[in-house]
Amino acid sequence: QVQLLETGGGLVQPGGSLRVACAASGDILSIDAMRWYRQAPGKQRELVATITNNGNTAYADSVKDRFAVSRDNAKNTLYLQMNSLKPEDTAVYYCQLQRIVLSSRDYEYDYWGQGIQVTVSS
Repeated sequence: QVQLLETGGGLVQPGGSLRVACAASGDILSIDAMRWYRQAPGKQRELVATITNNGNTAYADSVKDRFAVSRDNAKNTLYLQMNSLKPEDTAVYYCQLQRIVLSSRDYEYDYWGQGIQVTVSS
């Protein structure tokens, strides 16, 4: 079984920075694309950033040039560095792993983290 643990959320002032992480544990051989989503109160969940297993990245227009997604494949961990935060970035952030290859060569699909609150407020 695979488990995901998100860490690093909290309260930050506008213009500040925060980094959230998503660590996957279990009998993992490799992970394909990894994504960050967010959901603000009363709004639909939106895709924030994607990173492929070879490091290619993509961002929502609303966070481009402010957020940076990265991954440490040795640690099976996904990161999201958020800079120049705005109140509209306030949301619950979720990591999503598209496909996990287990040591048994079986696959697990579509794993989601538990969500972590990020609040941007003065």
